[in-house]
Amino acid sequence: MIAKNRSESPIGVLVADDCDFIRRAVRQILESESSIKVVGEASTFVELLQMVDMLNPPVVVTDLHMPDEQNFDPQFLRIQLLDSKVVAISIWDDEETHALAEKIGAIKLLDKSNLHAELIPAILHSYTGN
Repeated sequence: MIAKNRSESPIGVLVADDCDFIRRAVRQILESESSIKVVGEASTFVELLQMVDMLNPPVVVTDLHMPDEQNFDPQFLRIQLLDSKVVAISIWDDEETHALAEKIGAIKLLDKSNLHAELIPAILHSYTGN
């Protein structure tokens, strides 16, 4: 847990993944950190963009491969997510996935199998720059 000033608000995070189990696991990981608050969840890119428009979250944690991914150009997603720091998550660790993360403007690409160790530090780093 990081020390924070009592007047500071928690970092708002929107979580997007098509798998309910992964969304619940990510929520559970994030709820263990008092300086982070899950502000919403999405299971498709359509929902993600609606939630981003509605909530304007400081940080978005998103799976790169969701059922409606073929309907969205990565550059379009990058523009729509411009006001949020993006942490991408995936089970894939190949060049195509890394390129996709870069195209949508992700600060970091994390392997889903290691989220318990990497997710909170990645969010804190992306938000604070430390």
